[in-house]
Amino acid sequence: MKIQIINGPNLNLLGRREPGIYGSEGFESFFEELKAKYHGITLHYFQSNVEGEIINQLHQVGFTFDGIVMNAGAYTHTSVAIADAIAAIKTPVIEVHISNVYAREEYRHHSMMAKNCKGIITGFGLQSYELGLKSFL
Repeated sequence: MKIQIINGPNLNLLGRREPGIYGSEGFESFFEELKAKYHGITLHYFQSNVEGEIINQLHQVGFTFDGIVMNAGAYTHTSVAIADAIAAIKTPVIEVHISNVYAREEYRHHSMMAKNCKGIITGFGLQSYELGLKSFL
C-alpha cells in the first residue's frame, strides 16, 4: 500500500509556528514515527507553499497511490484549483487539519476541497494525519 501525505503552505514551520495552535513537534520527526509504526506501508511526504506544486503532486500520485492524506493549509478555504485537482484524480483524498477549524475564524469553516474528499479529520493535532492514514487500512 502506498500513501502520500501532502502539506500545504506554512506547514513546513510546524514545531515553530504558533505552538499553542499547532503544537511543538516538527512534521519531519512525526513522519519518521509514522513510518516506524506503519512499516508495512510505503509512506511518502510532500510539502509546498506553492499552489501549483501541490496540484502537480496530486496529478503525479493521483492515479497510482492507494490514498492521499492532505492538509492544504489555508488553500483549503480558497483554492478551487486544488479542489478541481482532487476531483480529477482517482486516488481518494482525506482532508486533515491539526487544529479544530470550526473553533477558529469563520473563514476557516468552509472547505473548497471537502466535497471531493473521502472525508475530513480536524482538531486532533498531528494525530489527525494518523487517523487519516488509518482510514485507508
